[in-house]
Order: sequence, then structure tokens, then C-alpha cells
Amino acid sequence: MAQQISVGSSLPSNVTLKYCPYDAELQNACGIPQNLELDRFKDKKVVIVGVPGAFTPTCNNTHLPEFHAHYEDLKKKGVEEVIFVTTSDPFVMDAWGKWTKTNDKIIMAADGNGEFLSAMGLIQDLTSVGFGAVRSKRFALVADHLKVTYLGVESGHGVSVSGVKAVLEAL
Repeated sequence: MAQQISVGSSLPSNVTLKYCPYDAELQNACGIPQNLELDRFKDKKVVIVGVPGAFTPTCNNTHLPEFHAHYEDLKKKGVEEVIFVTTSDPFVMDAWGKWTKTNDKIIMAADGNGEFLSAMGLIQDLTSVGFGAVRSKRFALVADHLKVTYLGVESGHGVSVSGVKAVLEAL
């Protein structure tokens, strides 16, 4: 596994995430997965949030709702896009976005093979709880023109340094 990314590092450029773009007409149907190239963020300030799994209690009940609720606060601080990522497939992430009604505010991205998360050193092995060997650590980062300006990686359960309040304070 790669060394964990740090403030001042660049986001990996040789990986592609997948996502289903928001489409209001597809609320009860699957979207069509598209590539999400990180180059899309080269001239932007973005927040990327990594979670161990879609629909899991902390991710679904705390982490994602807080970012959704404070979306406008993030925008006021110059954030142009918010991306949630986990090692799942784009259809699960699309369904999670529809379930939580994030609509076009948060990009729900999939890193099915864990290539993006592995390149950043943000993978954890959760086989002991039946989640598999390649799962995202819980984290939030701010990248400005693809350079990491904030990184909060949780060392235990719950949401603190990866939460929206910590990100807003860092902005």
C-alpha cells in the first residue's frame, strides 16, 4: 500500500472514479456510470470525503447528512464540488445519493477496485467485521487545484476530523 497522502501532496492523476451523474428524471431507475477524471478538479477547490461503505450507520446517518446540510456553507468558503467516495460500484453510490436526496449537490463516486484510495494510502482492511480487505478509511480532504490543503483521517469510530465542521474550520 502507498504511503498516506499528506497536506501539500497532489491527488493521484492515474486513476479514474465512476459515478452516475444526477438526473432528476431517474429517481426510480439506475443511472449510466461515467468516468470521473480527477483532472476535472484541476482548477477547483473540492472536498473529497471517503467512507467505509454506503448505507452504513455512521456514513448514512451522520457523515453524509452533515455535508449535505452544510453544502451552502462549503460553497460560501469557495468549495466548488463535494465528492463522497467508497469502494463500491457506481450503482450503489447512485442509489445512496437518491436515497439521501443529495441530488446534484454531492457527487457520489465509486472506487470499485480501490485504486484511487490505495494510491492515497487511505485503505483499511475490514475483513474482521465482514466488510472485506479493501475499504476506505473515514477521511475528508480539501484539494485546491489538485493539491491537498487539509486532510482529516479518523483514528477511531465516529466522525470528528473528517466531519463538515472540521472541514469548514480548515477552509
